[in-house]
Amino acid sequence: MKVISVFGTRPEAIKLAPVVLALQADPQVQHVTCVSGQHRQMLDPVLALFGIRPEHDLDIMRPGQDLTHITQAVLTGMAAVLDAEKPDWLLVQGDTTTAFAAALAAFYRKVRVGHVEAGLRTHNRLSPWPEEINRRLVSPLADLHFAPTELAAQNLLRENLDSAQVLVTGNTVIDALQWTARHAHGPAALGAVLAQHAPRLAADPRRLVLVTLHRRENQGPPLHDICAGLRAVAQRGDVCLALPVHLNPAVQAVVRAELGAVGGVYLLPPLDYLPFVTLLKRSHLVVTDSGGIQEEAPGLGKPVLVARDTTERPEAISAGTALLVGTSGAVIAAQCARLLDDPAHYKRMSTAANPFGDGHAAQRIVQRMKQAPASAFGSAA
Repeated sequence: MKVISVFGTRPEAIKLAPVVLALQADPQVQHVTCVSGQHRQMLDPVLALFGIRPEHDLDIMRPGQDLTHITQAVLTGMAAVLDAEKPDWLLVQGDTTTAFAAALAAFYRKVRVGHVEAGLRTHNRLSPWPEEINRRLVSPLADLHFAPTELAAQNLLRENLDSAQVLVTGNTVIDALQWTARHAHGPAALGAVLAQHAPRLAADPRRLVLVTLHRRENQGPPLHDICAGLRAVAQRGDVCLALPVHLNPAVQAVVRAELGAVGGVYLLPPLDYLPFVTLLKRSHLVVTDSGGIQEEAPGLGKPVLVARDTTERPEAISAGTALLVGTSGAVIAAQCARLLDDPAHYKRMSTAANPFGDGHAAQRIVQRMKQAPASAFGSAA
């Protein structure tokens, strides 16, 4: 069985890395890695961490690139790769423009598609944007749907997808988190990693609020409002904030203007996965508009405040590991204060069971793909 795994962003690389490693280790599988380079600077360090060397690199990233460029470049580039490799399967992850365009290219070449992290939905096509539409469009193109949770699987079944092609696997981000904890750092190395990337922060004894912000729909006034809330949290004086600032110029400009001169706020460069996991372990709580961190943080017992109006991961909200707080600065500051000042509330969120898996999702995905008959394109997988 020949499989091409394709990804272009850091989150995709992290979540597909355990699957790539499992495929590479299987003697019954010929595996090929293809990267689009959608987020070049943030992708390469993840490849180095997991020891993944792509056979194909579309190298599409351009200054000021927009969604049209990404879609066109991936669609064209993947057509050439598929023609050269003639795989049995193309594996994509999540809801990026790379995932959608690559799945469409495979459909055009009559190559079967496996979709990792399938079935996430907010049912609001503009939030998150464009991810909600990307993942909805991948679903009818895919032949196997690897849902991270039962709720995600039910979303797919409500869209009339064949139940025989849907498998609940858990989320591969838990596999990646556990792999990193096992292979990349022991207790003695944690301090050294943090000191290398954030020496002043490493010496700060205060409780740490870890913040990540990058969503397109939060750019502009919502991001200003979020920063106002974070500024209020920092001004308490008894906590510090660490914010790895996304490379997007629209994010950089606002965050640095709003928080650059605020005491107790550490604005960091984008971090590789290892130091980021180190910061996550060091943190007391997390404020984020990321999807993946809603899954990762509960795995380490960290409460998550989700700075968005919607989430495609309602399992975290239902489990009590995350709270949807929107983009109001006042609400964000108030909910941070509650977690910082109410030990019982903090304990409830930090000890709630993580609903996103047991760290064996990659094994389930590879096994299911191997069970699929070598049938013609378009037949049941």
